[in-house]
Amino acid sequence: MAFDVVMPQMGESIAEATILKWHRKVGETIGKDETLYEISTDKVDAEIPSPLGGTLIEILVSENQTVPVGSVVARLGDASEKAASSPQPPAVTPVPAVTPVASLPASSPTIDENSLENRLIAKSSPLVRTMAQAHGIDLRSVKGTGIHDRVTKGDMEAHIAQRHTGAPTRPIHDPSAPTLGIVPALATPVAPHVPAFSAGERVKVEPMSRMRKIISDNMLASKRTSAHVYTVFEIDMTSVARLRERHKKTFLEAYGTKLSFLPFILAAVAKGLRAFPVINASVDGDAIAYKQDINLGVAVSLDWGLIVPVIKNADQLNLGGLARSLNDMAERARAKQLKPDEISGGTFTITNPGVYGDVFGLPIINQPQVAIQGIGAIVKRPVVITAPDGTDSIAIRQMMFSSLSFDHRIIDGATADQFMSLIKKELETSSFGLE
Repeated sequence: MAFDVVMPQMGESIAEATILKWHRKVGETIGKDETLYEISTDKVDAEIPSPLGGTLIEILVSENQTVPVGSVVARLGDASEKAASSPQPPAVTPVPAVTPVASLPASSPTIDENSLENRLIAKSSPLVRTMAQAHGIDLRSVKGTGIHDRVTKGDMEAHIAQRHTGAPTRPIHDPSAPTLGIVPALATPVAPHVPAFSAGERVKVEPMSRMRKIISDNMLASKRTSAHVYTVFEIDMTSVARLRERHKKTFLEAYGTKLSFLPFILAAVAKGLRAFPVINASVDGDAIAYKQDINLGVAVSLDWGLIVPVIKNADQLNLGGLARSLNDMAERARAKQLKPDEISGGTFTITNPGVYGDVFGLPIINQPQVAIQGIGAIVKRPVVITAPDGTDSIAIRQMMFSSLSFDHRIIDGATADQFMSLIKKELETSSFGLE
């Protein structure tokens, strides 16, 4: 008897997923919990294990095809059962489409269905889309409070109630309307197309991967949303280097993981965010939402893109807890084993291009956060040292540049510098509970 394999729900806000790769062909056997296929969502790429052992007798969804969660994507059974290799469309309930409120002129630019803005609209629940259709509302005119600014049922009810009370509402395509934190495609002047290559030029053209397209959209949206300002500090990491060298063996024995420089930085950042809560906040229209939890996102470079696992309540972890969480999430990110809630809910992000020798970088803010810290390479340099008696000398020190990209809408330069100064002092003078 055939067993239906369905597209799993990878988080309550995820409505669909794309099959990236099948790890078995029709007719091949697979054991329980062995990887059957890989998927990609707006939150995470993941390997999906087989729910039971058997033979793959039918594939219903081909690679690079996107289907709603709950769709039957394949069937498992006994080897004696007939195999079918032709991908067939899954039987799914059609999702109501949003009826346009007004027809657009023929000269309007084509809307990219894969853009961040339109993906957010498409990911809204069928109920939300039905409500929008019934009331003639364009979802791009509604401020979403769901994950990644998705419009929820509550958002729609509040928006409809506001309309009925006679409160002023903005035109659907008003360029000044803050829609999902993104400049609407229809409100943005269309730049003239500049060809990427000339006729006859030798090029190899490949489409962006799903993850690359999402990263592209998110980075452009962030530059449009936040007023990016940057500050760079030089930090003496010699004390941390000595602590690490003295305690790395006992640390490994106690916590079962290696001690790198990054957990020290995470601990210092967590202390800084507790002291300067505006840097752990988000902009909510004309208000500031101060996040009460400190959830540190750490960018992890993958062969196929970039992902940001989140260490929840990082300020409540000691150095050992931070190191274990960091190393575990990095390993599982590269193995495509992260869960959606492990890459969401971040309140501040740290990216470490220094591992590749980068002196310092100026990263783009990870929305809806308001700051991101860049970590440069730690290198030995001659530095002037002033002794307590005022005598100067030159010494070899382990130095690091660290940058902070911050949103000037709510963070002033003085606050950003005070935050970085606290981190600098902590890294240069603290023993981090090791001594």
